[in-house]
Amino acid sequence: MTKSPSLPPRSERPWWRDAVTYQIYIRSFADANGDGKGDIEGIRSRLPYLKKLGVDAIWITPWYPSPQNDHGYDVADYMSIEPDYGTLADAERLIKEAHEHGMKLIVDIVPNHSSDVHVWFQAALKSAPGSVERDRYMFRDGKGKDGELPPNNWQAVFGGCAWERIIEADGKPGQWYLHLFAKEQPDLNWDNPEVREHFVDVLKFWLDRGVDGFRIDVAHGMVKAEGLPDVVAADPKAEMLAPENRPFWDQDGVHEIYREWRKILDSYPGDRMAVAEAWVSPASRIARYLRPDELANSFNFDFLSSPWTPEDLKKMINRSMEALAEVGAPSSWVFNNHDVVRSVDRFDLGLLAGNANTTLERHGDVTKFDLARGTARARAGALLMLALPGGAYVYQGEELGLPEVRDIPEDRLSDPRWEMSLRTDRGRDGCRVPLPWKSESTGAFGFSNNSAVTPDDAWLPQGPTWGAFSVESQEDKADSTLGMYRKALSIRKSEAGLGDGPMHWIDAGSDVIAFSRPGDFVCYVNFGKAIALPTGAQVLLSSSPLSGQEIPKDCAVWMRLSVL
Repeated sequence: MTKSPSLPPRSERPWWRDAVTYQIYIRSFADANGDGKGDIEGIRSRLPYLKKLGVDAIWITPWYPSPQNDHGYDVADYMSIEPDYGTLADAERLIKEAHEHGMKLIVDIVPNHSSDVHVWFQAALKSAPGSVERDRYMFRDGKGKDGELPPNNWQAVFGGCAWERIIEADGKPGQWYLHLFAKEQPDLNWDNPEVREHFVDVLKFWLDRGVDGFRIDVAHGMVKAEGLPDVVAADPKAEMLAPENRPFWDQDGVHEIYREWRKILDSYPGDRMAVAEAWVSPASRIARYLRPDELANSFNFDFLSSPWTPEDLKKMINRSMEALAEVGAPSSWVFNNHDVVRSVDRFDLGLLAGNANTTLERHGDVTKFDLARGTARARAGALLMLALPGGAYVYQGEELGLPEVRDIPEDRLSDPRWEMSLRTDRGRDGCRVPLPWKSESTGAFGFSNNSAVTPDDAWLPQGPTWGAFSVESQEDKADSTLGMYRKALSIRKSEAGLGDGPMHWIDAGSDVIAFSRPGDFVCYVNFGKAIALPTGAQVLLSSSPLSGQEIPKDCAVWMRLSVL
């Protein structure tokens, strides 16, 4: 039995305790203005699709003005809209119409760093060391003779040194600034009250326009250890889920920020919320972000990073629920996002999403990839995720069974990881290729409403077989991956015992994950050879065709079972 707080009925709980949220990578979702890049009007045109899919909320990746060095995660202005994506009026209309369709809408906020073209950073470059302008960022003097060495040994997540030296107004090399990601993404100084006050204004700006919450990018990274000490580790590279503590991740000071933000969220009606992208392990550390006076949700990266084995997945499920029960928070399950190899490939090749920092780790041995097997595992994983207590996040294209795209030409790779790793890590572009809406290639398989846009004209090229995964090709097939997701989300809404709440483990053997939820609902996921269906089981949904009265390997089944 798992621990669970006493909860009111689902209809009376805050929406975020149970919600299935659909992540929209705006650049790759739908192109309404015909330029080969996704936009706000593209999202608005697909609201009926999302409503039919059955999600409760949508999360949109950064839509702010940006030079797009990291595709929106380098923000130039936090209170406006990127012209390629539309206007502020377009955003306000989308928020309103999402609500009319019965869906919540949350937006990305990027508080760890800004773009280097942000007016604050440009002012810092023109100002003297020690100035008010430089104090908004992490400027430091270098070490060594004439300061030619960086201030410490920190490495950037995307590869290379995390410090960049600038040329001062007198034309001489001067101070260094910190960038935990690309050099075009200077880290903000969260010890500066002006930085904190600015982000309070940003939160209120979007809350006033009706957003239901925020996804906080790099939520564990804003506060750095006092004195900026060197990383002391065998391998000092800056992994997002590092094996040892890093002086720039998960510092206690971040919790003071979130306590302030929670007060702002609670001052608005409608259960406004924030979800943390905090690559923190173990789960007991994540729980600290979800105390009653801090954030509502945090992505479960231990779960996301698990390989396709019953031992690892069950261990991570237990660890998460036990830790979060201590603070009364729901788990938020996720298997895909815009930063990791898609689960179709990852589950088949045994990749570990949290440490996917090299070409081998991100892409594995392609010669061993089996699309059918990977798809079966990804479908089974989806039913596992959607049956667990709490909320879940679905990444666009996951509901289509999209695989990773590995053959993007090198001259089209746009992830900053590619260049910063000295072209050894192809980066995250393979999970960001624009969605196929139609089977025919016209309009980049329906991604663009401009019929002249070819699959190669989209901002990332689509392969010639991309149409086989399209919405159109799956629309009327109940056994398609899209059909399975629609039915699963419909069942989840109709089953009062799903979403947040209790669960009980069922012992069904070492190769099976099995558990029950209220209402005689059970979920079995089989990782080994075929097993018999439980006696008296009424099958509600299966991720693969059943073999008579048997559950085949790599298959999940939702059942009604009145006698346990």
